[in-house]
Amino acid sequence: MSTKVITVTASFQAKPGEEKALRELLTALVEPTRKEDGCLEYDLHVSSDNPAKFLFHENWVSKAHLDAHAASPQLQALPPKLEGLCVNHPEITLWEKIA
Repeated sequence: MSTKVITVTASFQAKPGEEKALRELLTALVEPTRKEDGCLEYDLHVSSDNPAKFLFHENWVSKAHLDAHAASPQLQALPPKLEGLCVNHPEITLWEKIA
């Protein structure tokens, strides 16, 4: 059985005045996640037009590796920390490369 690389985008919108705090929280996830088994890429971006918008672009060896990441302690601890910082829940989308 072959595995397909899974691409993930996760976008976040900071509440007014919380841009710096959200940026720091999200940035702290980068290095530990890049060390996780199955992580091919885990890059954090900020919008060129709006410093309150952040986007993770991730590539994982397989859905199983992504699921293990989602179950990691650092990700499990994230939702309550985001509540006071984000306008709404992050928008997370999974993608499969076709060409």
